Amino acid sequence: MKGVIAGGDAQTVAAGEEILERGGNATDAAIAAVFASFVAESVMTNIGGGGIAIVGDIAKDKAEVYDFFVNMPSGKPYAEMDFHEVTSDYGPAQDSLYIGRASVAVPGIVAGLSALAAEHGTMPLKILLEPAIRMAREGVELSPSQEYVLEFLLPIYEDTPEINDMYLRDGSAWRAGEKNTFPKLAENLAQLAEEGAHAFSQGSIAQAILQDQTSHGGLITEADLANYQVRRLEPIRISYRDVELLFPAMPSTGGGLIAFAFKLLESVDLAQMEHLGVDHIQTLAEVMRLTNIARPLWDAEASSGQERVSRFLNEKHISQNQHQLNDILRGGNHPTEPVFPKGPDHTTHISVVDADGNFVGVTTTAGESAGFVVDGTGICMNNMLGEADLHPLGFHKLAAGARLTTMMSPTVLLKDGAPQMVLGSGGSSRLRSAILQAVSNVIDFKMPLEEAVHTPRIHFGEGTLQLEGGISETRASALEGMGYKVNRWKNLNMYFGGTHAVALENDHWVAIGDKRRGGAGKKVE
Repeated sequence: MKGVIAGGDAQTVAAGEEILERGGNATDAAIAAVFASFVAESVMTNIGGGGIAIVGDIAKDKAEVYDFFVNMPSGKPYAEMDFHEVTSDYGPAQDSLYIGRASVAVPGIVAGLSALAAEHGTMPLKILLEPAIRMAREGVELSPSQEYVLEFLLPIYEDTPEINDMYLRDGSAWRAGEKNTFPKLAENLAQLAEEGAHAFSQGSIAQAILQDQTSHGGLITEADLANYQVRRLEPIRISYRDVELLFPAMPSTGGGLIAFAFKLLESVDLAQMEHLGVDHIQTLAEVMRLTNIARPLWDAEASSGQERVSRFLNEKHISQNQHQLNDILRGGNHPTEPVFPKGPDHTTHISVVDADGNFVGVTTTAGESAGFVVDGTGICMNNMLGEADLHPLGFHKLAAGARLTTMMSPTVLLKDGAPQMVLGSGGSSRLRSAILQAVSNVIDFKMPLEEAVHTPRIHFGEGTLQLEGGISETRASALEGMGYKVNRWKNLNMYFGGTHAVALENDHWVAIGDKRRGGAGKKVE
């Protein structure tokens, strides 16, 4: 076996597969797949966004987190800046968000992928960009799940003529199964391949971004791009049952909260429960509720790094919440959870393990896209400054250079120090519940990965218990009788995340892409 890879689209996965076939390691494959995702999954992520990765390097005997999420730009808000509201239609609900040049945070993806390639890869960046460049030139097919996203984000993709031309043809939106090419993006990816990361920090692409920002009401400055720094961090490590789990810490809010949820879940004997029986669903719901209640402590913690983690996940704090969980499950009253603003849904993830046991989990996002194309480049940008949940004090209030926070949390499961599972998810707060359930399904219920990813999920938040299609009406009614407000879904739905994972099963690696989000997996022999 040369490796296994799972991601959000078959075309994304094929790029990583190509690199594994050519002798690349897990990092090489992951980088090629991420660049390919900017073409194949362009309504979920783009090169102008940010990301987080967990990398395990066998030669260095080390796992570390690479934080290349977005920064607050240093330009000052002004009356004529391009920052405006659009409304997306999700069917049963509408969602307001902000786009435009002044919604763009300083991107970190190119810097992050370049650092990964230099420090953990075996192939030059120029080689790793080849699949993405070819896909942009020759065209990629839109998947049904991405067509679904494109439809309710149409106000963004209609906002400027340039982005409209990229995604609409003759007045009609790009449809599932149809091919679309991105020739200008291909040109600039080729330029990136020649110049390296310098192109995005100070070179030709950086100059195009700066010219576009200056001409059209943006806030990113020359210093913002030139001075951006990738951070290398220690992962959060916790025990769960007989395994070890690794998560990113800040700027990932998700990592600490998922770790907390697992420690609560560990106090309950799930093996004695029927999977997705009423008692199992109640346990998951109350773990999610208590995690949401604890979240303000994590968010408000002034310390950073391991000190924040130690205070939030210390034995006393965990024990108090474990006791509260078990009291609720015995019939006690539950506390009221706070309500949090909705985070970015449009996120994708790639998991890779190679033949030597090197592993990479990388999650990226550009929010919903800022609704424009950088002049002459084919490059779209993020709208992370237009995401209300990332700016609780108000838009454009963060200090210049501040790293924004994210719920993204690539996750690794180790046993006796060796990787057993790598996974991650998109889906705002639901990515936490998706990762929690996928891992628990494997560890507590001994499910094969395919079943663990695709069995129905639940999510609890904002006082409502969401039950994915496939959970029986009998159980839904029983939960309502216990006092839960239940929302029933007819089928599996991308609302519940997109968990793309690889795992070791019976001494063989398997790869599963979550069909909720058009995912794919591939084992490369």
